[in-house]
Amino acid sequence: MNHKSSVLAGLAVMLLLACPAWGQAPTKPKTTGPATSAVSPDARYRNGKAQLDQGKYQAALKELEPLAQPSARFARAADAAYLSAVAAARLKAWPEAEQLLNLLRTEYPTYPNLPDVLFLQGQVSFEQGDYDTALKTLAQLPDARLNPERELMKANYLKRITDRGTWQRLLRRYPADSTVGRAYADRLVFGGAFSEADRPQLDELVAKFNLDRVRYSPPARVAKKSTYNVGVLLPFELNDPSWQTQRKNQFVTDLYAGLRLAQDSLQRTGRTLQLFAYDTGADTLTLKQVLAQPELASMDLLIGPVYKSGARLLARYAREHQIVCVNPLSEDGDLVLDNPWHYLFGPSVATQGRMAAQFAASAFGTGRPGVLLHEDNKDDAAFAASYKAAYEAQGGKISLLRRFSPDVDESLNAAFAGLDLPNVSHVVVMSEHRRTGPYAMNIMQQQPAAKRPPLLCPGSWLDNVRLDVQQFNNANVYLMHPKYFDDQAPGYRRFRQLYLQRQRVPPSMYANQGFEMLLYFGSALFQYGPAFQTSLASAPAVPGAVFEGQSYGGGAHDNQVVPIVKLTNLETQVLR
Repeated sequence: MNHKSSVLAGLAVMLLLACPAWGQAPTKPKTTGPATSAVSPDARYRNGKAQLDQGKYQAALKELEPLAQPSARFARAADAAYLSAVAAARLKAWPEAEQLLNLLRTEYPTYPNLPDVLFLQGQVSFEQGDYDTALKTLAQLPDARLNPERELMKANYLKRITDRGTWQRLLRRYPADSTVGRAYADRLVFGGAFSEADRPQLDELVAKFNLDRVRYSPPARVAKKSTYNVGVLLPFELNDPSWQTQRKNQFVTDLYAGLRLAQDSLQRTGRTLQLFAYDTGADTLTLKQVLAQPELASMDLLIGPVYKSGARLLARYAREHQIVCVNPLSEDGDLVLDNPWHYLFGPSVATQGRMAAQFAASAFGTGRPGVLLHEDNKDDAAFAASYKAAYEAQGGKISLLRRFSPDVDESLNAAFAGLDLPNVSHVVVMSEHRRTGPYAMNIMQQQPAAKRPPLLCPGSWLDNVRLDVQQFNNANVYLMHPKYFDDQAPGYRRFRQLYLQRQRVPPSMYANQGFEMLLYFGSALFQYGPAFQTSLASAPAVPGAVFEGQSYGGGAHDNQVVPIVKLTNLETQVLR
């Protein structure tokens, strides 16, 4: 096993870090004693490696672990021990993985691929909550080429720590470790753990590790008020009354109409909000002029804008003036990265991928590999990366990952060609393009129902006029539907009735979003005050008046509620 393949094997383990599942009991592997079969050790070793590559971790462990024992006198026993540990880690059998790594370091101390062993052992210790051993082990890595991966691993696991005593112990024992120091600063500022008593230590960390003082400026506590001002920055484009512009901007008008209705609903409960609408136009120049207006700094909450270039400008303004800003429509998690004053109303595409993968691992199992096909664009690629990392973190494996261009017949055909559907646990197709749904459903339905794997796809396929709802009914089709709402629920029916009375037309999806957004964040203002980040981080999920709910627990800055639905007898079931 040369160093190049060794490093690749080590890096593969990093996929377990993206979305670790807590509270899940590890699957204890079943192992056997020394081989009694007539199959040669070399053949067993090759078979074990093949099983590992195919995601059959239990079978791989059964083949490889006996070869790792000194009594087996196998020439590649050290490699067998390492690969066995990888299989055990994939099964989340952390104590077994630790035993195999200890065996490797004790019995085969001259193993040439020591960096891989230390790297995996660091992860195994982290998973068992032994942070001291993990940090000490990773500090022994002799290969500088693994330094970026090591620091990424540390950062991912350190953010799990919630106990203040553990943090203080690590800061004392590793005072020069910049990753430890930065992780604790992140915990204080972005994790909702900050109190005024922490300010001296936070200032010390900022100075010691040369951290950005603006970024690591914790929200100041602001007294609650009897009324709040909300600035709404949207591209109304009032200077252009043409019907083309009005039609193009109908979604903005609907969004604002939903906000106004939420304002009335809050008013009826004694919570007075003042809405101040600003026309940002369709370019950043107009937005900059709006941001230059002095009264904007007196707002308690900012909503908008809808274009990405403007979103970054407003996010910077919100952080500098310490006013919470909510982006109403974006699914780009990068917009709210490392900014305690910026939120997305909906779940980011990365969160959608992570939550869908957790559902798939639970509902479809991880015994067989999955297939993931996605449209070739930034958002769907981000979804796919998050899904793959999260699914493999649960012990599963994505054996086939393909991207495609739905407008190009050759690309679409190639993406779905040669799929071994009877032998996969499920298929994920991430694309909202009008051609993708019908094509994918046709491919799946060519397979006999008894051998057809579950299909996980976007909820927007339900609105595709090229698809009949009967194709989803009672089928093995699951829909990722972040904008799902029950139109028969009392909350939605009341909202629809009020909207019809005022607007004389049924509410659009944008009106739904505007209403729900201000109802949630407006309530947060009255419940917690304008700097509500710490409170939201520890608040439970809240059922929505229209949608399934809102949750920003654990310091998340995008909604963590991602419904998965299924049609049975033409009735929609919410499975998650």
